Order: sequence, then C-alpha cells, then structure tokens
Amino acid sequence: MPGASVKQNRLMRPGYGLACLARGDRLVPWTFERRGLQPNDIALKIQFCGVCHSDLHAIRGNSRFPLVPGHEVVGEVTAIGAEVTKFRIGDAVLVGTIIDSCGHCSSCNRHLEQYCLEGVTTTYDGIDRHDGSITRGGYSNEYVVDTHFAYHLPSGLDPASVAPLLCAGVTTWSPLRQWDVGPGKTIGIVGLGGLGHMAVKFAHALGAYVVLFSTTPEKLASAKALGADEAIISTDDVQMAAQASRFDFILDTVSSRHPLNPYLRSLKLDGTLCCLGIPKDMDFSPVLLTMGRRRLASSGVGGTLETQEMLDFCSQHNISADVEIIAAADIDNGFERLERGEVRYRLVIDMSTLAQPTGDAA
Repeated sequence: MPGASVKQNRLMRPGYGLACLARGDRLVPWTFERRGLQPNDIALKIQFCGVCHSDLHAIRGNSRFPLVPGHEVVGEVTAIGAEVTKFRIGDAVLVGTIIDSCGHCSSCNRHLEQYCLEGVTTTYDGIDRHDGSITRGGYSNEYVVDTHFAYHLPSGLDPASVAPLLCAGVTTWSPLRQWDVGPGKTIGIVGLGGLGHMAVKFAHALGAYVVLFSTTPEKLASAKALGADEAIISTDDVQMAAQASRFDFILDTVSSRHPLNPYLRSLKLDGTLCCLGIPKDMDFSPVLLTMGRRRLASSGVGGTLETQEMLDFCSQHNISADVEIIAAADIDNGFERLERGEVRYRLVIDMSTLAQPTGDAA
C-alpha cells in the first residue's frame, strides 16, 4: 500500500558511517537509514566506538553487505521515545553487542539474553525485530536502541576506555563470575590481547591469584603490571610441566587453534578450562577430561544483568580497558595492525572524526 510505505519512510532516521560494501573490501563512507524511535527507544550521538577482532572477521566473512561494523558504543542521548524513563537527553550512554532478544524465553527471563532461545538481535548485521531491516553498527554517527539494552556511563571512568567493556569486558567478566573466581582460587589467563588484559584486571580485582600464559616473552612484564601474580611462557615445556594440577579455573582468550592439553593437565580435580576463542577445530585429548573430572567449557558475551554488574564493579575499582584512540579514516590501518597483533590492547575510534559522505542514502 502506498500510504503504508510513506508512513514507514517517515519513521526512518537518516544515518551515515563506515561500511564494507562487499566481502573483504576496505571501509568507505556510506549513507543509510535506521528505524525511527519506538516508545522505549533512545537515539544517541556516537562519540566513541571500540574496534573488536570480530569486526575484522565480519568484513571478511559471510555477512550481509553492505556492513557497518561496531558494537562497543559510547554516546550521548539526543532523543527519547514517549515511554522512556531510564534516560534523559544529554545522558552519557553505552551500547554493547546485543540490542534485542525475544524477552520471554527462559534465558531472557533470567536476564541471560545472550542465550535467547529465539536468537538475539546483534548490534550490526542483525535483523531488527521491529521492521525487519538490517542493523547497522557503531562505526556511524548515531544509534537507535531500546533502553533495556543501553547502560549509563560509569562514573569516574574515561568514556573512550569504557567502550571495550561492552564486549571484551563483559565477555571475560561473565565466565569469571559464573565459575566463582575470587579469593582462595588460582586462576590462569591464556593470552594478553583485548580480552586477556581485561580478564587479568578482573581476576586480580576479584581477589584471585592470577597467572598469565603467553607465547610472547615481551608480554610477561605487562601482565604483571596489569595485576598478574605470575606470568609464564606457554611454549616452555619445563614451565608448563610445573603447572600440573594447580589451577581451579583457566580462561583461554586465544581465538586461533592451539594445543589445549597443557592447560587441561594444569587443572585441579573438577577444574574448568573455559575457551572464549572460537577456532574452527579444538586440539585436545578427551582422555585428559576423565583424568581429574575436568571440564572443557565456553561462554557467550553477557546479559543485561551481568553487564550492569560489571559496569558497577568497574566504577568501584576504577577498571577500564587500555586503549589507543584512532581517527575514523585510519580504520583499515587499524585492522591491519590488529591482525598483526600490534595493538595494546584495544583500538577505539573517535567518532567526531567521522566525515559525512555525499550522495543519496542507500
């Protein structure tokens, strides 16, 4: 119906950002439309957006193109829906990797929306539950989101360094809380990248004895500066053999395939190795699970309750990510550095440097 089409267009909001127009392409300025505000929505002007390794995977993977990445968003509320009470115009606000879920399944009822049985709506490359449009991410000028999936900026923390908490932060926080990491526990962290450096900070602040495993000798001193009690070269067979049956819990943040047997041998009776990375295949011997009733597990991002809990903890303990701020025009170089492992530990785009493109909206 022509009338319905016009009404729908009036509800849309023009936007622009950095997009990958086809698989593997470099990012370019691009205009598009977002949905208009629903009664419980807010619109925010994006100030900072973190650069996640999954953004790089998305532009090279089986995504819906054109693709606007970005799911670690910090901004300022510029408009509110008719029923919004949680935020006011001018508030500093955060948006993470999930912006909607079914709201009624057993997982959603427990505020574990990341495990929604009907599937979550992701911040980018998802299908909007309201109008069926493709969601566009935070490498853009504005975002529209339901307030249930938006958070106040924690007091006392730098906005740019808070952005990665919405992905790298809560992704490590959730399993640390699920497996009751705290005083009296000996905890291993594998890898000191974007996730690993947050895991070290959290585990230390939670009161655990923290040991960092890395293949890079240069990272050992950095790990101790971040709060690790020990740092071990994981390719040193002698050092690894000395870790046998020592750990209550090991959090593995490495995304590429690597041997898991040395870490499984390092677990105590009933210990758990939680792998956050998602390699195509896992390299381990199942018999090591039976030799100590050990567990091999994984974990998703984090639901709304866990995310708020993490943000409160970060505010109380002055925890945020170690970041390097880049201009929007430098994103492709940033991806190249990320792939080479040259980022310590998270890139964040200053979205005030995003130039509005010319041309018609897509």
